[in-house]
Amino acid sequence: MDPLSDVLSLLKPRSYVTGGLSGGGAWSFQIPAHRGIKCYAVVKGECWLSVEGVEEPVRLRGGDCLLLPHGRTFVLATDLSLPPLDAREVVTSLERYQGVLQVTPGDEFFVLGSHFSLEGDARFLLDVLPPIVMLSDEAHRESVRWAVERILREMRDFQPGGSLVAQQVAYTLLVEALRLHIADGAQRGTNWLFALADTRMRTALSCIHERPAHSWTIEELARSSGMSRTAFAQTFKRTVGESPMAYITRWRMTLAANRLQDKREPISSLAPSVGYQSESAFSAAFRRQWGRSPRQYVSSLRSELSAANSGQY
Repeated sequence: MDPLSDVLSLLKPRSYVTGGLSGGGAWSFQIPAHRGIKCYAVVKGECWLSVEGVEEPVRLRGGDCLLLPHGRTFVLATDLSLPPLDAREVVTSLERYQGVLQVTPGDEFFVLGSHFSLEGDARFLLDVLPPIVMLSDEAHRESVRWAVERILREMRDFQPGGSLVAQQVAYTLLVEALRLHIADGAQRGTNWLFALADTRMRTALSCIHERPAHSWTIEELARSSGMSRTAFAQTFKRTVGESPMAYITRWRMTLAANRLQDKREPISSLAPSVGYQSESAFSAAFRRQWGRSPRQYVSSLRSELSAANSGQY
């Protein structure tokens, strides 16, 4: 399995809200803070996007696709000076038709959106994504058009199993958006996601992900990539942003954190599965990575998830 598939399989993105938002004239609509990733495709019209913590608003136009991965409050509006409607207060009172939320009368604007929940600790992915992942180049439009049109068809036709098909196609749209983000940022970004655009680094990362318990050496990884030890170490640090050994440790601890939360696996079996021969060595590495013991980590994560889910939109 390739590293991106590996990470997504670990986090198990699940689209539990897929639908549209439309309107005409002047309007402003605010989506509160949320957990997970929002994915939008602008089908028709134009509007502004303003995300909390991002200085400049973004102009959205028909054909644009974007991801909002950090759960920040944001506003979609034709006029950002208008007081926004708060989704938490008005979403149940607004008119819905075939999965479309009508913000104001008219159909000058239409956006299709999905909200993906993520399981466990998602920082391995979210930390390498900006607040807004924009895919607005003309070359990108064809690659997402099929997914958008298929989701719209499922929303309109009400065929048996339509909700499940829409969810699966939305997942495809999410993966395609991440692929295009990799292609866009390969020449200017530094992290494991952008490094996948380099076939040599993708090979090395795939080896690490396939065998996280193996006692990898830089020499072994260099050979797998067809490079000298020095060239490999330098290229890895330049493209991934950290040394191979630091990446291996971080991936191991990410696997461990998610398995502790998901399966409640005992340390006695978890430690060797991620490359540690003793529980004490594993616990020490875990504490260095996450700032708390495995037991403390699980307890705090469950409390955070419970608090967030109780107020999630």
